[in-house]
Amino acid sequence: MCGIVGYIGYKEALPIIMDGLKRLEYRGYDSAGIALMDNGDLRIQKKAGKVSDLVRILDSSKATMGIGHTRWATHGEPNDRNAHPHQDSSGSIALVHNGIIENHASIRQTLERGGCTFTTETDTEAMVQLIGKFHDGTTDIETAVRRALKEITGTFGIAVICKDEPDKIIVARKGSPLVIGLGENENFIASDASAFLPYTRQTMVLGEDEIAIVTRKGVTTKNIENIEITKEVEEITLDIEAIEKGGYPHFMLKEIHAQPETLTDAMRGRVLKKEGTIKLGGLTDVVPDLQRAERFIITACGTSWHAALIGKYMLEQYARIPVEVDYASEFRYRDPIIQPNTIVWVISQSGETTDTLSALREAKNKGAKVFGICNVVGSMIARETDAGVYIHAGPEIGVASTKAFTSQLVVLALITLLMARLRGISNNRTDQLLDEMLSIPEKVKKIFNEEEHIKGIAADYANNHNFLYLGRGYNFPVALEGALKLKEVSYIHAEGYPAAEMKHGPIALIDERMPVVFIAPHDRTYEKILGNIQEVKARHGSILAVTDKKDSRLESLVEHTICVPDTVEFLSPILTIIPLQLLAYYIAIQRGCDVDQPRNLAKSVTVE
Repeated sequence: MCGIVGYIGYKEALPIIMDGLKRLEYRGYDSAGIALMDNGDLRIQKKAGKVSDLVRILDSSKATMGIGHTRWATHGEPNDRNAHPHQDSSGSIALVHNGIIENHASIRQTLERGGCTFTTETDTEAMVQLIGKFHDGTTDIETAVRRALKEITGTFGIAVICKDEPDKIIVARKGSPLVIGLGENENFIASDASAFLPYTRQTMVLGEDEIAIVTRKGVTTKNIENIEITKEVEEITLDIEAIEKGGYPHFMLKEIHAQPETLTDAMRGRVLKKEGTIKLGGLTDVVPDLQRAERFIITACGTSWHAALIGKYMLEQYARIPVEVDYASEFRYRDPIIQPNTIVWVISQSGETTDTLSALREAKNKGAKVFGICNVVGSMIARETDAGVYIHAGPEIGVASTKAFTSQLVVLALITLLMARLRGISNNRTDQLLDEMLSIPEKVKKIFNEEEHIKGIAADYANNHNFLYLGRGYNFPVALEGALKLKEVSYIHAEGYPAAEMKHGPIALIDERMPVVFIAPHDRTYEKILGNIQEVKARHGSILAVTDKKDSRLESLVEHTICVPDTVEFLSPILTIIPLQLLAYYIAIQRGCDVDQPRNLAKSVTVE
């Protein structure tokens, strides 16, 4: 959840670390801090708030080595004292940490009985104090870190510096990502390679229970048992422009507008029109498993869970395979039944979501084949699954997911059609669906013609305190996702429901102060949706409809209409969600909210 940056080389470390922290602020923005090795001494500055708040208090420095951190608070409120980096009692060691130390309380009690004084409420301080205990004058910092890690239960990505050994950074990971950037007489460390992308494209991904000793001259990697291991060097092909705003006021708006391109990228080289089928290279070797499959379980969190629900509708309708959808956070605690020929799919934008990773491991422990759908190449989920498909959405910096959601839907549609072909769907039907899929990016572009209209609607609704989102069939999960987007970025309470469920409770909330958003394409559920709209109208609710065709009956019942192009039913969520993304964005802007970094949220949820 937090962001870690480190540099050791011949350049001034401060601007490099601060640049990296700004790029990683999507991972957490409760507080930020740096530790620099300055003339043989440790200099630490930290501040509650965003990286920009830290910048205002920084002193200049010529130091050529240091570490930095941007925090999403877990243990201890976000204040100056609890901000990272943390130090041991001697003041000779500084540490930054991403993760959770589950046995921090027992470590703290043991150390306090030995006379150690703690100054923060964080779990991380237990780790640095434990390292300090082992660094007793006869033990080097690498050995002290290794000994401490063997006593720690939990997850961590850490970077440690020590003024007694001022020419190295010790890094280690378990469950939290760490990437090392390799340069000439300089090296970098970060939670995400985007932090050092302007300086190097050569990277080394640290694996589970691995430690690296990073110096100016090179990197040595070992396992927790102190056995040296060889790591593969990988080159990043990402363009720097992909992680910049590109003239947009916010990443969220840029990423909403990027969807015609990201949807095209998700399909590129995968839709074989002449053959009337789908090619997914990441699944080629497991086609026999797909043919034998009798049941799918899809597990995910948040927005990815909503995509999974739509995937269930797709797969059951066209591939005729039973599909269960589970919250990843619940999956391993309910003792799920994994039968022979059950395939478990995990969906995660980041590929490092802790709950989803835990669900993956639980499924594997129960003997299931586990396939992944994620965005980040080389991520933990990508490495641990048996096979999978990348969504190719590019970096998503805005905390509220937009383009990754629609790319997940495209990939789920591709998997659906692949499964349908394996199970004998007609070539003629496949051709129709493939034609429609290929037309989706152009149809998305047309939705942006409605943007000024949506901005005006947002101005009308920005002062409301509650919203209800309703949809049926494929667009029930769109109602959930639309409500989530509004909650995330505008802090307005919103709920999504199947439209027919409104009568089983939510209808009690409806009055003239309750806007109700209906997703109402002209599909097989349209007449039923009209009936639900009339029920809201009779109770003086304010109604906004997202539809695919102007209709006098609908227009007579609603205050506002947003039109999207029409498409086949199973692809309609890709179009109907985009006006709701824009509506959430513009309502949040009207309310003065920080849409890219909403309060209390972080992009990658790496704690349970």
